[in-house]
Amino acid sequence: MLSRVADSLYWMSRYIERAENIARLLDVNLQLLLDFEALDDDKLKEHWEPVIRAAGEEELFYELYEQADSQSVTDFLTFNRENSSSVISCMLAARENARMIRDQISTEMWQCLNHAYLFLKSNNAKKVWDEGPYEFYKQILDYSHLFQGMTDSTFSHSEGFYFMQVGKYLERADKTSRILDIKYHMLLPSVEEVGGAIDAVQWGAILKSCSGFEAYHSIYVSAVNPLKVANYLIFNQSFPRSILFCARHLDTNLHQISGCNPGFYSNDVERASGRLVSDLTYSNIDDVFKSGLHQYLTQLQERFVGIGEVMFENYMFHARPDMEDEIATQQQQQQQQ
Repeated sequence: MLSRVADSLYWMSRYIERAENIARLLDVNLQLLLDFEALDDDKLKEHWEPVIRAAGEEELFYELYEQADSQSVTDFLTFNRENSSSVISCMLAARENARMIRDQISTEMWQCLNHAYLFLKSNNAKKVWDEGPYEFYKQILDYSHLFQGMTDSTFSHSEGFYFMQVGKYLERADKTSRILDIKYHMLLPSVEEVGGAIDAVQWGAILKSCSGFEAYHSIYVSAVNPLKVANYLIFNQSFPRSILFCARHLDTNLHQISGCNPGFYSNDVERASGRLVSDLTYSNIDDVFKSGLHQYLTQLQERFVGIGEVMFENYMFHARPDMEDEIATQQQQQQQQ
């Protein structure tokens, strides 16, 4: 497979996953505000700033907006094209990557991305706010799920498919860590409310942002517990958005690309993913909270970035040849013949 095709498949998948995660995060946090009353500007800032941090765009936000509130944050993370992580930027980038490899993907995949593109082009921030943001974000999630279903059922499960899976699971693991890290940055109105009703609502919102609220309660029937929520989103082996689940599928698909047997590695990216899976497998939530949840999640995010960089170096980047050396080599070969 050409490196440019692999690169487009990988990023197309990452951008769609990113758009879905941002849409779900915004939707849950808008609904979360309904549980609180009389929020002043300071309280709104405390609510929305962690969301901006989760997207990794805090510096850019304050260059473009004066304060963090419901309308400014949702506009920034949904429609602002200066923000490369906004929903519309991600969906447009996914469609552009698909356009460059139109002959490599199925018609159903292309049509799904085109419908999403036309849907976004037909909407703007004012219209969404007037009609209600819930339906808008639900539609973004539906497009993402539809695209993944189309990919699974109409796209050959060969090398290109594995590159898409690597992009999806790497992005998903990163976003789960960032969504979980939001709770570290949430400032409660008073210390007395730690462990109280507001604390429980916020941890419940973290689960909903990862589509894990019902799945969590199918295992833990009691009230939402911070230790159990963190354990579930990091170490659960069967939940599709837990970090361990994503890391294992990331590693599996990397081995599918190289053809190397699981448990061994043939390049640096497999070595990095193997270490990540091993560390997650042999860690537990008590170790995480002893070292600090925020510190642990930050280290994971750095490792995800590192895997992405090594992925690019191993499969997508090819240094331009030195033409003088190339000519000299050819001349030398001709003289020897």
